[in-house]
Amino acid sequence: MSGIHGLIFDKDGTLFDFRATWSAWARQFFMELSAGSETLAARLGQAVGFNMEDGTFVPDSPIIAGTPAEISMHLLEHVPGADRATLVARMNAVSAETRQVAAVPLVPLFEGFTARGLKLGLATNDAEEPATAHLRQAGVASFFHFVSGYDSGYGAKPDPGPLLAFARMHGLAPGTVAMVGDSLHDLIAGRAAGMRTVAVLTGIAGADALSPLADVVLTDIGHLPDWIDSQAMAET
Repeated sequence: MSGIHGLIFDKDGTLFDFRATWSAWARQFFMELSAGSETLAARLGQAVGFNMEDGTFVPDSPIIAGTPAEISMHLLEHVPGADRATLVARMNAVSAETRQVAAVPLVPLFEGFTARGLKLGLATNDAEEPATAHLRQAGVASFFHFVSGYDSGYGAKPDPGPLLAFARMHGLAPGTVAMVGDSLHDLIAGRAAGMRTVAVLTGIAGADALSPLADVVLTDIGHLPDWIDSQAMAET
């Protein structure tokens, strides 16, 4: 290996605090989908591991790492007559409108990554259009050299396809790239791609669950610069 030349990030729970962002999305979407029925909204939430009352997610909720198409499959049986494609489209539209709560101040952090000459990518199981909208809202879209959603044609995590596409497009050896994420899907994809794996704790999973597949577990992405420096020092 020869230091870190590229970083590919997950989005939800990594760039953005998962609970603060997606609890609001889930409440809005389920109340809309249930036409204001709190009983049906609670049932929809339960179907995907979300508690409407306290805004919490169970660790295996498909909202955490699943694609909108996968999430929709858990909901369809509770919404008779619903069309899957329409449901996914509305899910993506509400997602694009949802205010993202940054895990750390993102602009100065990404200015620093750019100053280091790092190639930066995003691999999310969200759709590409709302993902790009979220990056624009956060003021960091211009820093990214690659953005892949589950619908971008490279596959969805835990498949390593989007990670390998990022490395290939920018001439990066996978071993010089770090996959940074908050879920097992992220880390499995990173390992399968031959990349280094960095877990962060701004999602739902804890360190005990993530550490077996992570080269390092960080509190949040704000600690990445020090970790990158430590990798360079270890290889000198």
